[in-house]
Amino acid sequence: MIDDLYSAKILGLAANLPHAGRLEAPDASSTKVSKLCGSTITVDLTVRDGVVADFAQDVRACALGQAAAAVLGEHVLGATPQEIEVARDALRAMLKADGPPPEGRFSELSVLAPVKDYPARHTSTLLAFEAAAEAARTAVDSHASRTSRAGAA
Repeated sequence: MIDDLYSAKILGLAANLPHAGRLEAPDASSTKVSKLCGSTITVDLTVRDGVVADFAQDVRACALGQAAAAVLGEHVLGATPQEIEVARDALRAMLKADGPPPEGRFSELSVLAPVKDYPARHTSTLLAFEAAAEAARTAVDSHASRTSRAGAA
């Protein structure tokens, strides 16, 4: 039912987007776009000691994409790339394969379970986590590459 899709909880999350904007000097950035609806999310982040140390997001998405981005923004600081990837994969499975909701720091994504019945909304709901996972992995890989080059010099 459409009322479940746009519940007060989802609309509340969408209205309170943490870390909105862009970082001046991110370690990595990623932009993801939903071709179906045009929602766009850009994530900037920095990684220190293997965890997200700073984060910002530019979100131009529907309420569902904004709600997922709000959960990400609320809990991403201190997360490892692996935690973000596991949450992304669990969110995708919850939406597309009737899997259980994500656990751990991103468990609040369970509020988006009703989206599974609306396949046209899956991509926009996943954008923030797709972008964050890509940016976090890029940042960690970049740090590892610079460290190994510095050690070889």
